[in-house]
Formats: sequence, C-alpha cells, structure tokens
Amino acid sequence: MALEHIDVLYRGALRMCGNQADAEDLVQDVYVRAIRFYQQFQPGTNIRAWLFKILKNTYINRFRKNARTPTHVELEESEHQRSDSESFYAGHSKVAGPEAEFFNRQAADTIKKALSEIPDNFRRVVILSDLEGFSYREIAEIEECPLGTVMSRLYRARRMLQGILTKYDESTEK
Repeated sequence: MALEHIDVLYRGALRMCGNQADAEDLVQDVYVRAIRFYQQFQPGTNIRAWLFKILKNTYINRFRKNARTPTHVELEESEHQRSDSESFYAGHSKVAGPEAEFFNRQAADTIKKALSEIPDNFRRVVILSDLEGFSYREIAEIEECPLGTVMSRLYRARRMLQGILTKYDESTEK
C-alpha cells in the first residue's frame, strides 16, 4: 500500500534535498520509519499524507543534525545529476523540440534556485501544494499546523517566489 507512493515521495524528497543521493537516503529512512511505526497509521486515512508527514519530520531532523556538521560543497555537477534533474522536470511543456527543451530546463533551474532561497517551512508548503497537489487540509495535517497557517504560508511563499523570480528576470534583461 505504501510502496505505490514511492515515486511521489522521491520527487518531494528531491525537491527538499536538492540532490539525488540525499533524496534516496531520505526516502529510505521514511520507509524504515513507516514500517517501524505502522501501528500508528489509522486504516482508512490518507496514507500518502501520513508518509509525507514522516518525510517532513525526517527531513527536519536530518536538517538539524546537518546544521551541526560542516557542509560538503561539490564544485562540479556530475553528468548523472544533470540528467536526473532533466528527467525530474520532463513533460512540463506541450511544445516539443530542442528549443522548448532548452527553455524548459532554464525555467526549471530558475524555479529550483528560487525555491532554494525561501525559508524551509514556506518551501515545503509550496512543494506540497503546487507540485504534489495536496489539499490545504492535507498540508495542515502533514505540517501539523492550523489550516489558516498553511494558507498564510502558501500566500507568503508565492509572494516571495514572485519577488525572487522578478529579480532574476530584471537581472537577465540588463
């Protein structure tokens, strides 16, 4: 039942982590925790939302742990990572051809960069709503916060993204 959501969880993890290896580790940890705490799952409820709640909590715990350790920075992006990010955004355009692929990749990279610049709690809400399609109620359950907070964070996150993307656009026009 939970394995049918592995692709969606991986996409969410990849968006949160920003790289394939960390996303794979995160999803693996989610499934280990899901198995360990399966007795806490209430049959008949939304298992996808339950798994995303585990994903969020595991990511936050990992982020806190990593904040205490030195950061490893890669100077070159490997070909494997590049091809993964291309497939990650595949299918978002109805226009085919190399030009469309180029512009889609540029837009996807810009959006990914803009998403990485907003605070984590706002980024998660945008990912869950706009990219994963969760309802506000499901996001409130995953984030363990009131519905109004979800709506407020989503509004503010979209405004932040709009400002960042406008700034990018203005800088490319010069």
